[in-house]
Amino acid sequence: MNNKSRSYSLVLLQFVLIILLVLTPRQENAYGAASEVVGMVGLAFIAIGSIVLLVSFLGLGNALTALAIPKDNGTLVTTGIYSRVRHPIYFALLLMSFGIMLDAGYWPQIIVVMLLYALLSNKADFEESLLRERYPQYKQYAERTPRFFPRLGR
Repeated sequence: MNNKSRSYSLVLLQFVLIILLVLTPRQENAYGAASEVVGMVGLAFIAIGSIVLLVSFLGLGNALTALAIPKDNGTLVTTGIYSRVRHPIYFALLLMSFGIMLDAGYWPQIIVVMLLYALLSNKADFEESLLRERYPQYKQYAERTPRFFPRLGR
């Protein structure tokens, strides 16, 4: 499978998993008396993830693409949110997915979130191999910047 086909496959699977999360039925009182509080925490994760996603999109500028293949006219972005985490879009998707899972209270969603994490890890591996080929400075950037989850207090 060539890079373009692999990239399209990864994006397709990513969207399938996200759609599964969103379309899964919501359970009422899934957490008993704590259902309202857990649901609110879930909505907070969704809101924070949405903000991180927007900031990440804006931070990439002309380098933004859904594919794992860097754009020909793109540049390596290492400033802003990208100075804190190498894949803030994936981080945002994981935050939002966790929030959806908490809010819905439907336990099979745990499996979907774990599958999404595994898929995003695989996609990041592939993307980073291409970024290392294109940008010699990527290796140093990767050594100092966490992949998905930013370090606190830095």
